[in-house]
Amino acid sequence: MIPIDFTGKVVIVTGGGRGVGLGITQRFLDAGADVVICGRNEPETLPSSDGRSAVFIACDVRVTDQIDALVEATIERFGRLDVMIPNAGGAPYADADTASPRFHEKIIHLNLTAPLHCAQRANAAMQQQDDGGVVLFIGSVSAYRPSPGTAAYGGAKAGLLSLTESLAVEWAPRVRVVTVAAGMVKTEQAHLHYGSDAGIAAAESTVPLGRLAEPADVGNACLFFASPLASYASGVEILLHGGGEAPAFLDAVKNAEASSD
Repeated sequence: MIPIDFTGKVVIVTGGGRGVGLGITQRFLDAGADVVICGRNEPETLPSSDGRSAVFIACDVRVTDQIDALVEATIERFGRLDVMIPNAGGAPYADADTASPRFHEKIIHLNLTAPLHCAQRANAAMQQQDDGGVVLFIGSVSAYRPSPGTAAYGGAKAGLLSLTESLAVEWAPRVRVVTVAAGMVKTEQAHLHYGSDAGIAAAESTVPLGRLAEPADVGNACLFFASPLASYASGVEILLHGGGEAPAFLDAVKNAEASSD
């Protein structure tokens, strides 16, 4: 076993108090890191591990000045910043033909522009450190396949892939940039995407590994790619989707054959 020890390291996880962000936060706390989480509202219970809790700083990542304040406050408190994870994002369902231009702009800003601003501010600090740092974008399989109902979100997540490759070149060798692109994740809001327990079970049946990801699965991937074990990984994306989705034509052919019998 090669332990992953983040003792003495400082990590920012935007939106780190719930959902996927909470899974990421918990894994870094478990590994000994000092973790700063942010959001517009402080969670009722701060994530903790072995008596150590995450630090909450109020920040709306859509506001650049607040991102500046987040990074500055983190460095003022801990003296450094080792890992930036711009996790905050998401999108409600909306048909692309009827959604307003303002709606599309807000979704793209939250899921693409805001992560870029977070990464930019973090990079400025990391470039001043002898051992640099790591930026981990949280992507989505929506960047790789059709995303009906969340088209702007899918487009924004696709943009993160290009950012990952470009920033990895611009900011090397001191700062590494990686995207962890998650598939379907079973969070406390899974019912909003997949419906009832029966709907969630139906979604799980489409995944080769037989289940949706847990937030901790995404956290484990982030922990690895932020660690020295992944010190040669930069400008890359990891698809964390349990084997992906079976091609639709397989079911179509199977159903057609069954109906013809």
